[in-house]
Amino acid sequence: MKYLIVGLGNIGSEYENTRHNIGFMVVDALADGQKFTLDKNAFLLELRNKGRTYVLIKPTTYMNLSGKAVSFHLKDQKIPLENLLVITDDLALPFGTVRIRKSGSDGGHNGLKSINESLGTNSYPRMRIGIDNKFPQGRQVDYVLSPFSSSEQQDLPQIISHCANACRDFGFFGIDKVMSEYNKNILGQ
Repeated sequence: MKYLIVGLGNIGSEYENTRHNIGFMVVDALADGQKFTLDKNAFLLELRNKGRTYVLIKPTTYMNLSGKAVSFHLKDQKIPLENLLVITDDLALPFGTVRIRKSGSDGGHNGLKSINESLGTNSYPRMRIGIDNKFPQGRQVDYVLSPFSSSEQQDLPQIISHCANACRDFGFFGIDKVMSEYNKNILGQ
């Protein structure tokens, strides 16, 4: 069985530890120090675990064109849509909250919007990780492209580990089991 795990984010050192790049952070945790290679529209790493193959990608197209990378690698790797898992930040969820769904709208997220348009559907699994919405009106872009606060950074390893475990279990147990086990606020808030 083969799975495509997509961490959404923006390439470049200026975006590295920003809220918008939490998808990249989860995929990096899954990689566990192994090196990605530059491939078509994405950094790519293939991992094998107990008969499962996980193709991890971090699109190099920037957030707004993520669909190009996802569409290409789904076809190139011959992975069925139900074996795709997209990981992204979500302003509408409190920090530390994880919501995994089988499908859904883009919720105003440009990365998901691009993927929906490229695939011609919104019926694919996604993991939304809450980054909160504590920003003044009109400052959303500055907020998502800023680093996590020092108190958030203390909780980030726990959140990322939880999400990485959910990605692994997605390949072994399927979306329904992962939704029932991992949809929660990790910080108990």
